[in-house]
Amino acid sequence: MNSDISGAQKHLKFMHQAYLLAEQAYEEKEVPVGAVVVKDDHIIGKGYNQSERLNDPTAHAEMLAISAACSTLGEKYLQDCTLYVTLEPCPMCAGALVWSKLDRVVIGTWDTRAGSCGSLFNIASNNKLNHQVEILQGFMERDCEGILRQFFQERRSEGNGQA
Repeated sequence: MNSDISGAQKHLKFMHQAYLLAEQAYEEKEVPVGAVVVKDDHIIGKGYNQSERLNDPTAHAEMLAISAACSTLGEKYLQDCTLYVTLEPCPMCAGALVWSKLDRVVIGTWDTRAGSCGSLFNIASNNKLNHQVEILQGFMERDCEGILRQFFQERRSEGNGQA
C-alpha cells in the first residue's frame, strides 16, 4: 500500500467510487467489478461489468471505463491518468492498460484465476512491452473480495453454473 497518507486517502476515495459501480453490477447480476479513470483528481471515465447485459465478452468494467475516459479527453492515450478497479484486470484488460498508456492502476483485490497485473501474470508492467503501468494493490481489499465471494456463492446456490 502507498505509505503517503494523502495519497492513500485519495486512493481510497476513488476506490470507493469504483466499488459503488461494482455494487451496481451486482444488482444487475453481473460479475461485480467496477472501475473509474481519474485525471487531475477528477473521474473522467467509469464502467462496471456488463458482459451479460450486452452479450459482449469485452464489456468489462476496465474496458468501458477506458473507452469513456478516451471519449472524455478526445484522445486515445490516457497519460497522467490512474485506473481504479475493484478486481485485478484480466489479460485483455491489462493489455488495454498498456495500449492506452495509463500511468497507474490501483487494484482492490487480486484475481488468482485470470489476474494479469501481478498475481497470475504481469502484462501491465512487462518491460518487453512499449509501456509499463505502475501497480498498487490492496485498497478496500476486504470489501472488493467480499462482494465477489457473495456474488459467486449466490450463483452457485442458484445452480446456474456460472461459478
